[in-house]
Amino acid sequence: MTFDELWVCRLGVVEYLEALALQERVRTARQADALPDTLLLLEHPRVYTRGRRSGAGELPLGEDFYRAQGIDVVDVDRGGKLTYHGPGQLVGYPIMRIADVIVYLRGIEAAIVATLADCGLQARGRPEDGADYTGVWTGDRKIASIGVHVSRGVTTHGFAINVDNDLEPFAWVVPCGLDGVSMTSVLRETEDRAPPALQTIAERVAARLAESFERRAIAITRHDLELALEESGVEQAL
Repeated sequence: MTFDELWVCRLGVVEYLEALALQERVRTARQADALPDTLLLLEHPRVYTRGRRSGAGELPLGEDFYRAQGIDVVDVDRGGKLTYHGPGQLVGYPIMRIADVIVYLRGIEAAIVATLADCGLQARGRPEDGADYTGVWTGDRKIASIGVHVSRGVTTHGFAINVDNDLEPFAWVVPCGLDGVSMTSVLRETEDRAPPALQTIAERVAARLAESFERRAIAITRHDLELALEESGVEQAL
């Protein structure tokens, strides 16, 4: 293990709170330099998450309505506002030691833009439009959301790329705190041709994120990660 590596762990579909707990364990080990930077790639069952800057009006139909649709609502400590996760959306949680959060956000945006370009889609970040427009856009449509948290120099949370997920739940809320924003997906933007599979996009974004932060991507399994956490001794010391 060296600290120029980016461990990449594919997890499949994971409940939101389970993934949050895993992020926190990896973050604790990374803070102790017991693990290198690590990227968790996964999908979530249907859930809305509210960031630190979320407002009451972002769930206009009331939480009971959303839960009746089978969508949980969870408050989290990341930056940003409300977003939606569901199957078919690729979620990435980079747990990385960083020095500058703005440089980090721009690096994630650049990695996603490059990933989408690899798949034949033109996209861009919009830093000039302010913090509310953090993420990745194709035209005036948002295709990827970003929200992070930094504790003792190490990140949690991350990004979500709409690949072939249901977009309707975005229409029931005020996504990212932007009233009237149009959300899109890789599937919608490639209607004239076969879209790339979620696994292909996962492979590309891992490579592009490693490239963006000058790391070497190393694929590991969930078992590998759990073993490394156990061997780190950090958790037993807590």
